Amino acid sequence: MTLLEVESLVVSYGAIRAVRGIDFALSDGECVSLLGANGAGKSSSLKALSGLMRPASGRVHFDGKPVTGLPAHEMARMGVTLVPEGRQVFATLTVRENLELGGFNQSHEHNQEDLTRVLETFPSLEARLNALAGNLSGGEQQMVALGRALMSRPRLLMLDEPSLGLAPLVASQIFEVIRSIAASGIAVLLVEQNVHRALGIASRGYVLELGEITLQGSSADLLANEHIRRAYLGHGMGEGE
Repeated sequence: MTLLEVESLVVSYGAIRAVRGIDFALSDGECVSLLGANGAGKSSSLKALSGLMRPASGRVHFDGKPVTGLPAHEMARMGVTLVPEGRQVFATLTVRENLELGGFNQSHEHNQEDLTRVLETFPSLEARLNALAGNLSGGEQQMVALGRALMSRPRLLMLDEPSLGLAPLVASQIFEVIRSIAASGIAVLLVEQNVHRALGIASRGYVLELGEITLQGSSADLLANEHIRRAYLGHGMGEGE
């Protein structure tokens, strides 16, 4: 079943068009990656889909319902959750408070169940529950951001550069968690500079260049594509972290 359908999406910053009429879709439980260089329009697309920005034009359907231009809190209630680039945890709140904020739409019972599940996924956070999130390492903050997103019980989890700025070992741990999230049946839309890692998790991918989708296909086909290999896998964006 198609969970997310995007048609002719345009995202603008004043007179500048960051996204130029893209079309793509994602099925329930599927993991799809948006690929491209910095400035290609990937983050702008996620902001528009999550309700943080209003599209200039185009149509977005989620679970068969028109949702174009709905604000972020309404998209969150529908099950669309974004983990933004840079993590953006609430630095002056504790880890527990950050996680509980993710479940603001859920019942107390669900929050307790989900907190237990998040701490099983990220055991190192249990000892840090009462620590201020701003005092954590970058990797720990990414765990909090992912955990906070999971507390909302998302149907679609959108991740914007989850490995950015992380040490290689920590980035590998984060990718394994993303893989397990995708395997659990939650739909994932992944924006990630590490193309090899992203396509290793996703079943399909779309390549954005200057705000337009220029290539799409299965992960295997994209990894074998000469343009992808030359543009992304040969310049520090490949198998290594």
